[in-house]
Amino acid sequence: MRPTTEADLAEAIAAATAPLLVRGGGTRTIGQAVGDVLETGGLTGVALYEPGALTLVVRAGTPVAEVERVLAADRQRLAFEVPDLRGLLGREGVSTIGGVVAANASGPRRVQVGAARDALLGVRFVDGSGTVIKNGGRVMKNVTGYDLVKLLAGSRGTLGVLTEVSFKVQALPEAEATLVIGGLGDEAGLAALRRALGSPFDISGAARQSGQSLIRVEGMAGSVAYRLDRLRALVGGDVEVAEAAVSAALWRDVRDVALFHDKPGEVWRIVTLPTAAAELAGRLAGEALWDCGGGLIWLRLDHGRGAEVAAAVAGRGHATRVRGDGGPVFPPEAPEVALLAAGLRAKFDPRGILNAGLMG
Repeated sequence: MRPTTEADLAEAIAAATAPLLVRGGGTRTIGQAVGDVLETGGLTGVALYEPGALTLVVRAGTPVAEVERVLAADRQRLAFEVPDLRGLLGREGVSTIGGVVAANASGPRRVQVGAARDALLGVRFVDGSGTVIKNGGRVMKNVTGYDLVKLLAGSRGTLGVLTEVSFKVQALPEAEATLVIGGLGDEAGLAALRRALGSPFDISGAARQSGQSLIRVEGMAGSVAYRLDRLRALVGGDVEVAEAAVSAALWRDVRDVALFHDKPGEVWRIVTLPTAAAELAGRLAGEALWDCGGGLIWLRLDHGRGAEVAAAVAGRGHATRVRGDGGPVFPPEAPEVALLAAGLRAKFDPRGILNAGLMG
């Protein structure tokens, strides 16, 4: 099924007699949902764009690339830096903006501006009974029901099928540059990232891969130059500067986890305390890419090590198996959280037909 209007989508859900597998472009889906495929890619187009107000309203099936082109024409962007996981997951297809919101997909700039859910102003969606629900607003001055807007972000289609999303957007910076720090081990390299994030110099990226620590700053050219100079003195080590397109390419690789493209094995996304990042990755002895100052670890391991990952992360964060087969994909929920989540699903999808089984 591939409805082209919100009304058709609502009718399809209301008439469903079996589980539905909700899919945008299918480029970032993980988990074990089953059912008749319901695609949102027919719901396309920009409904409203006001560059002066930094607001964008777009239908959920619109390709991310189209959204980025529209914004770039007015030197604006989605601040949360949408990752492209097709190379990591071995997928083809077209990523949709609704899929981005449903997965709360966010990149390295999260340390500065927050996640996709933090840029959301409003949503329209169809719940599991076929009812159309509008929540939040289309401009920053009208954000009633903001908590429900955030609830849909990251729900992976289990609470409703998005039809329209509203964002606050961001102007493109005049300049960007990245400090590339070599000659440090993982513990010292991650400590350098934490020092940078704890500074007043407005870091927009802090990652470590392939033996290098990366610290990004963006903004007016003079401000970028000043902050780079101060950060050099703060972090120490063997420091070089990557500017403009070279800097952007470095962060595309971090954003898309390019380090693991075309390499075998499972890939885990581990959220933990930055101070625990080096020890945790070392304990599991996999190939690591650290983002968010170490608070996010992308870890490549041999297949079948899920029990070891769960034991290592227990009490210090949570781990999601992004690539690989066998065993749980999402981390277990605390009993209280599981009860709350079950209650929300029962309210929004009383028949249990939307992405059934996806999140436990």
